[in-house]
Amino acid sequence: MDMNCSCLQLSSLCSLLGSGDHKLIYRHYATLYFVFCVDNSESELGILDLIQVFVETLDKVFENVCELDLIFHVDKVHNILQEICMGGMVLETSHNEIMTHVEAQNKLEKSEGNVTGVVKVCA
Repeated sequence: MDMNCSCLQLSSLCSLLGSGDHKLIYRHYATLYFVFCVDNSESELGILDLIQVFVETLDKVFENVCELDLIFHVDKVHNILQEICMGGMVLETSHNEIMTHVEAQNKLEKSEGNVTGVVKVCA
């Protein structure tokens, strides 16, 4: 994948975010940009690593992730992100552990779909 990464201070965007103590950290993969807004105390390398884990997990789930996967499966993307971090705290960075939880969620959704997806209409 083609990768570019950077960090931007938000002095010019402070009215948008409320104050100037935030920065945007982004990484570019092929046609996708992943942008995180964090406060100035966060490590740029730590957030870039977090973005890397997120993108690699998306790539495993969607088998070569693209824009359409992110648009049409936004619920799965949110679930994956919640497995990685919640409430501003990083919970998990292991691909195997994240994939185990994602696969369990997929199985649960399929089993619920089989139970509630069958509707008989009697006339």
